[in-house]
Amino acid sequence: MESFASLPSPSSAFAAYASISASVMLVKTAFNQIIPYKVQDYVYSIMNSFFKNYKNKMTILIEEKDGMMINDLFQDAETYLCTKINPNIGCLKLSKCSKDSTFNIKLGRAEQIIDNHDGVMVVWNFFTDKKSENPSRPGYNDVEKRYFSLVFDKKHKDDVLSSYLPFVVQKAKDIMEKRRVIKLYTYATHPYSHDRLWDFVKLQHPSTFDTLAMDPGLKQKIMDDLDRFLRRREFYRKVGKAWKRGYLLYGPPGTGKSSLIAAIANYLKFDVYDLELSCIHNDSSLRRLLLRTSNRSILVIEDIDCSVKLPGRCGFDPIIGQVDTKKPEQQFTLCGLLNFIDGLWSSCGDERIIIFTTNHKEKLEPALLRPGRMDVHINMSYLTPGGFKVLASNYLDIHEHDHHHHPSQMKEIEELIKKAEVTPAEVAEELMKTDDAHVSLDGVVNFLKRKNIEKIENVGFKEGGECDLPELKKAKIDINSVEMKSDVEDALDQ
Repeated sequence: MESFASLPSPSSAFAAYASISASVMLVKTAFNQIIPYKVQDYVYSIMNSFFKNYKNKMTILIEEKDGMMINDLFQDAETYLCTKINPNIGCLKLSKCSKDSTFNIKLGRAEQIIDNHDGVMVVWNFFTDKKSENPSRPGYNDVEKRYFSLVFDKKHKDDVLSSYLPFVVQKAKDIMEKRRVIKLYTYATHPYSHDRLWDFVKLQHPSTFDTLAMDPGLKQKIMDDLDRFLRRREFYRKVGKAWKRGYLLYGPPGTGKSSLIAAIANYLKFDVYDLELSCIHNDSSLRRLLLRTSNRSILVIEDIDCSVKLPGRCGFDPIIGQVDTKKPEQQFTLCGLLNFIDGLWSSCGDERIIIFTTNHKEKLEPALLRPGRMDVHINMSYLTPGGFKVLASNYLDIHEHDHHHHPSQMKEIEELIKKAEVTPAEVAEELMKTDDAHVSLDGVVNFLKRKNIEKIENVGFKEGGECDLPELKKAKIDINSVEMKSDVEDALDQ
């Protein structure tokens, strides 16, 4: 503890004060005598102006996240300011994918942009800060915080809020519509954090409703339902429902469920969030992840029947026949998923599509299937004659008006497809074996007859009867005749 003896004496303190006062008076006298009065007035005016302007300035902070959700205004500002790049900018972030024709430009750290709108001058500043959630371990669990500051005169506050910022939002929307890029999101753990974040690549899947090998009537119903969903914002608000739509795609593997998802994304121009439930540890982590998805997006959970074991609403596990002993916060439950689909958390976002896929609809929990969760159930069935016409057009350039060039083959294929259970993927593989349309169609006929034989044999085995049924004999004769015909044609070609 310091003693009073270590403190300076009153006489020493007074001497120091007198010395400082004398120095200040000397500097002031020299300033008045040496510096011209006009220069003095200019210096004083600058200082007064600085402090006056500082008091008259208002700053608005626009952070990247608003609580647990994405701040749309931040993204709009980021998009808009990329059009205001000037030669005074010192640092930019550039990126370019293989199929991009131009660079993607974003502001670097601590950059400033001055903008004018209807006579109002504003100054944008971009900042990034890193905050450690674990001070005892620097660098671990760091969270990056990105935000803009918008500085302007206080007298222009109403103009900025009512005119300028809406202008920025609309301008950003127009820019995004012109260069709309559909993104496919997945999630990964941050290298210095346990938190999971969405990361994306550009979705460049070529599937469209025109190329889908589906029944034309079913395709039209899906498109009509999507169009109706998009234009019913006010309807959903009026009836008190969250603006979302759920689709269940079910059917055998290879029937085009993933292609339909890509076609929907391309049709709506919505981003896709691919969620793997097997990587979700508990309900709270699922909630945080889903709240960071954007509006106008599609949430996809593929193969939901086998991606994860879903305990029931109260943690009841139907497999072991008892309540799971894990603490609720340490497990992922069906209740957590349902709460986001149609519970209170479902209202946190607008214009969203939720798609589940499964190969076995009968294995799903009934609670997942009711209206309000999965509103539309789409049976992705085996290939139909209408679907084959689309495949023939896609792979062989055989369009509706070209069918007269292959009348017998097209008619036979349509009849065989009605009997055989084949997927679009299987037939597409056959069509890719050769570029010769005639040979390719013969190959499809042969393939369909083989599938028909397999179907008859399977039915015979299941019923415990003989496989060599009259129908099976006829099918084998038909396929032998096709093979003989093909061999003769090959010999003639040689």
